[in-house]
Amino acid sequence: MHNHQHEHVKLERNINVAVLTISDTRDEETDKGGQLVQSLLKEINVTVEKDNYKIVKDDKNAITLQLKQWLDEHEEIDAIITTGGTGISQRDVTIEAIRPLLSKELEGFGELFRYLSYTEDVGTRSLLSRAIGGTAKDKLIFALPGSTGAVKLAIERLIKPELNHLVHELTK
Repeated sequence: MHNHQHEHVKLERNINVAVLTISDTRDEETDKGGQLVQSLLKEINVTVEKDNYKIVKDDKNAITLQLKQWLDEHEEIDAIITTGGTGISQRDVTIEAIRPLLSKELEGFGELFRYLSYTEDVGTRSLLSRAIGGTAKDKLIFALPGSTGAVKLAIERLIKPELNHLVHELTK
């Protein structure tokens, strides 16, 4: 059913991804979203180094600080995936932290994510999701909601099929 035009684009190396969970309440034990990102990525030979998995509070400065550190000091990282803080409550500041760091926004990521959420999962509640994707300093950044359903949808349907191709485009 799915036509993946980019199957032929194979990187000659593993892709390195950093995972950032944004939550006031989760720790490594209870961070189902961040754990799921890592286990789904393992299936496609993506490496998440121990040091490249972090949990920060719903705080704009804390999020920005961690992202900037990965962007500025870690050339080996190809992509950063965040979970949490993408809704519309006062504490949801992930998008406000990420957007200023982006050099290019991949509007299609958010659009397709909301479309798939709408048709396959949560219906009109998908309009509350502000999930975004883009590039910053030759790295990809994807901001996903914190729920495991949203994480699974984004990674299985959007990120997995295109990650090789996106990294290839950014690094060629």
